[in-house]
Amino acid sequence: MAITQSDTAHAEGVVRSSLVISGAVLTSRVTGLVREIVLARLFGASVAYDAFLLGFRLPNLTRDLFAEGALSSAFVPTFTEYLANKSREEAVRLASLVATAIVWLVGLICLLGVVFAPQMVRLFAPGFLLVPGKFELAVSLTRIMFPFLLLVALAAQVMGILNACNRFAVPATASTIFNISSLGFGLALGLWAGPWLGLSPIEGIAWGVLLGGAFQLLWQLPSMGSLGFRLRPAIDWNHPGLRHILRLMGPAILGGAAVQINVLVNTNFASQLVDAVRGPNGPVSWLSYAFRFMQLPLGLFGVAIASATLPAISRSFAADNLDEFRRTLARSLGFVILLTAPSSIGLAVLGQAMVGAIYQGGRFDAYDTHQTAVALLCYSLGLPGYAAIKVLTPAFYTLRDSRTPMAVSLLSIAINAAVATLLLSHTSLGHAGLALTTSFVAVFNFLSLFFVARRRLGGIYGRALASSLARIALACLAMGIVVAAISHFIQGAMPSSRLRCLLELAACIPAGFFSFYSLCQRLAVPEMELARGVLARRLSRR
Repeated sequence: MAITQSDTAHAEGVVRSSLVISGAVLTSRVTGLVREIVLARLFGASVAYDAFLLGFRLPNLTRDLFAEGALSSAFVPTFTEYLANKSREEAVRLASLVATAIVWLVGLICLLGVVFAPQMVRLFAPGFLLVPGKFELAVSLTRIMFPFLLLVALAAQVMGILNACNRFAVPATASTIFNISSLGFGLALGLWAGPWLGLSPIEGIAWGVLLGGAFQLLWQLPSMGSLGFRLRPAIDWNHPGLRHILRLMGPAILGGAAVQINVLVNTNFASQLVDAVRGPNGPVSWLSYAFRFMQLPLGLFGVAIASATLPAISRSFAADNLDEFRRTLARSLGFVILLTAPSSIGLAVLGQAMVGAIYQGGRFDAYDTHQTAVALLCYSLGLPGYAAIKVLTPAFYTLRDSRTPMAVSLLSIAINAAVATLLLSHTSLGHAGLALTTSFVAVFNFLSLFFVARRRLGGIYGRALASSLARIALACLAMGIVVAAISHFIQGAMPSSRLRCLLELAACIPAGFFSFYSLCQRLAVPEMELARGVLARRLSRR
């Protein structure tokens, strides 16, 4: 795929927007990691934290679907088309209609979630019934946090409006606001004001999540107001734009839900595992701690590139420029592979050091570190697939095809349940087998979507992508050998400690980066050359 002047211009827009989002996401992930470290030190892999994770995961599942999935996939293309082809007043009215519909529909879901919390906990974590008090605590925490769903759905719509108007920084930093405010309020309510309010520490953390969701929404409203958008209550269920978005939303939720639902299903399986050392109070937490490490590269690269790509391909589709659509999509997939493949190798090789350096301490001991690192190794194999799904799925909704992602997603969920059951029944992999299953299904999901999209679009420059993938794979192999050799040397020279973990990371990460970058240069990886050229032009202008 030759790099044309038009190609460079569109790539520059996507890369520039991706860099803005990546910087904000990096801050979000760092603050989220600090939040996880604090919680790990306070609760470790315990009954309370297992219950909190389930109570948070049920509404947070919709956070992933709305903020990075269904709502953006359905709303942004439609809203962009209204901005491009209709009046601004009509676009504002559409946004108000969608916000009102969210309040009614998601509010009803929240009410049902609070009422039927016992049934949901029993469905998704039946193993909690075997531990005295664990089931009841999970139900209580679920009821506290379920309204978080409505707050994050409204925040996701505001994010979609800002992204459609090429405002990326404020919505990207909203997660940072959530992490800081939820932890601050959680600690204040759980540790300091809890005794006077009759709250346990974990209940205070749960209330902090709810307040953090409110601040995440409030943070974005001034930026939206500066663009002239004022959302007001409005009801018109027959409005063509709203009906189109609602028609896409149902399939879009299922189409983008495979990874999240599979994680939730695997929580069900994990809640029934009995570890030789921790008993039933470990596998759920280990999987959650491991997946937290996946969130950094997934957010930095997958979500950032997908968020920048969606408005670009939506404008190309609205202008009936399918070739530009294909080129933008192909370049975005190439960038995702370029950035996530080495991240996958790094997580696999340095997982033990990362977990030890960040989490180990307090109630989180060396055994927890090892079990979390094993899960991280298995999760990391699917990282490129996770990220590529973020880019591919919204492209189908831009093409007004909601059936394909839904069908692939449903098939992926069925395969995940079948493979997980098989591995748990016939192997001793335990929670590692569940993480491995999630990765396998993510790769299957990506490949299925890619081949269908290629046929639908008449090609996505597949040969060029395959060539890039081969070169990137070779560079990753060399990087992995370098990092593994340095890691092995340091482990042999020093006893196990946090200092060793920090030294291992300090030595291996720069060595891995420079070996990968230099080999990509030698192999002339197109995405690396294009990104370097775009960055050089941006710096020279400044």
